[in-house]
Amino acid sequence: MKKRKFIKQMGVLGASLYSTSTVFGRNYQFTNSTDHMSQDQPAYKEASYVIQTPKGLRCLICPNECTLKEGEVSDCHNRKVIQGKLYSTAYGNPCALHVDPVEKKPLVHYYPGMRTFSVGTAGCNFSCLNCQNWEISQVSPGDLRSHQASPEELLATAKQYQCPAIAYTYTEPTSFFEYMFDTAMLASKAGIKNIMISNGFINPKPLDDLIPYLDAANIDLKAFNSETYMQLTGGDLEPVLDTLLTLKSKEKWIEITNLIIPGWTDDLDMIKKMCRWLSRKGFADHPLHFSRFHPAHKLKHVKSTPLKTLLAARKIALDAGLRYVYIGNVPEIAGENTACHACKELLVQRSGYTIQSNTIKDGCCPSCANEIPGHWG
Repeated sequence: MKKRKFIKQMGVLGASLYSTSTVFGRNYQFTNSTDHMSQDQPAYKEASYVIQTPKGLRCLICPNECTLKEGEVSDCHNRKVIQGKLYSTAYGNPCALHVDPVEKKPLVHYYPGMRTFSVGTAGCNFSCLNCQNWEISQVSPGDLRSHQASPEELLATAKQYQCPAIAYTYTEPTSFFEYMFDTAMLASKAGIKNIMISNGFINPKPLDDLIPYLDAANIDLKAFNSETYMQLTGGDLEPVLDTLLTLKSKEKWIEITNLIIPGWTDDLDMIKKMCRWLSRKGFADHPLHFSRFHPAHKLKHVKSTPLKTLLAARKIALDAGLRYVYIGNVPEIAGENTACHACKELLVQRSGYTIQSNTIKDGCCPSCANEIPGHWG
């Protein structure tokens, strides 16, 4: 699709969600969609971080390290061996585009109210039982009607909608790494910020190569027990912790989300260990978001998280020394307001994803002059 045509189409849709899935609440009809199952020459790109082994081509993007033979598809659903080479079938094929407030990521200490141009493709390197976006995360790009949009076209559209940042989100951006990387490199050169919303399950080398173009991230720390992690997601805990530590060492802005699922991740002793680890490793000033679970995907039989559990988790985190702890998906308790950790002055008042008031001045509390960690514009 030519840039002018792509931008024109986005203009018709306005800032509405650009998606093939009902998971985000709406369906759209696309006049320029591409059905890759019937397309003769899909716009695939040869994958990065690949080695040849006697058993096939091994992908080194994430710790799954899938080894694939001709015609086989990776665990993330979007890497395939075609004529002896490994290709990313997600490259240039977004299934979801949307203009979002940065609070939706969630990032609450990172330029409050900033518009982000959010991008996602089909596929994910986890298979979470509780996935809310499973219709697009647990399928391949060829299973959905998607759009051909180059990194240049994404950047042009972000500029058109006056978005100072591009967020790689909705599904796991590690699974569309090459697309994210090329877009982030262009965006960084153009002065557009790059935000990764990720499960953190990525190998060190690709992460190190991405970091120079990355500005902020929200990492989903799904549990703090290796067995639970494997049973819930199909992945390992340790690589996620390594990702957090690497991003911290490179001074990238990080916020962390922990979804509390009854019977799975609601053990208060486990939450205490997680919070103590975060505090001990230098994350005391990085927001921790405890998020309320609602029945989804293969855990539809599990009830929503009780409010008392969320409040108990927040107290544990504060007692462990974490200074900014939020509760998401519970609008009735104003759990996403920001208060100064020193004097408790209310600084940023939010209603959902909307900023109602923000009294932070020059990054500091106006009441006690305490510096508030984050990026405030």
